[in-house]
Amino acid sequence: MKYILILLVGILFFGCSNYDKVTKHNEKYYQTQLCNRLNGVMEYRLKDRTRVDCLTSEYAIEVDWAKKWAESIGQSLYYAQMTNKTPAVGLICGENDTRFLKRLKTVAKKEHIKIFVITK
Repeated sequence: MKYILILLVGILFFGCSNYDKVTKHNEKYYQTQLCNRLNGVMEYRLKDRTRVDCLTSEYAIEVDWAKKWAESIGQSLYYAQMTNKTPAVGLICGENDTRFLKRLKTVAKKEHIKIFVITK
């Protein structure tokens, strides 16, 4: 079941492209789309008043623009530790953002961070 869900999300959000073009939607839009598909809780508030963008039964997900890939790593790791979930990043990508995705993948592999690619 887990692999089917990951496959479906991958199909829905496959690819990574550019932040430089005009963005049609804000971050919250993409956050909502991903969280709804994963049946998660949006803006889950932690004891220290920080908020997980999307909390599912398995993942603590930070959703962010591709150019903020490095920030998303720290946030996802912190949220995962605070919730006892697996860290995850929902990376919002445009057509020229593959370099950011590649950087994230390098760290994610070592730190066991799940990546959800969200195509603009």
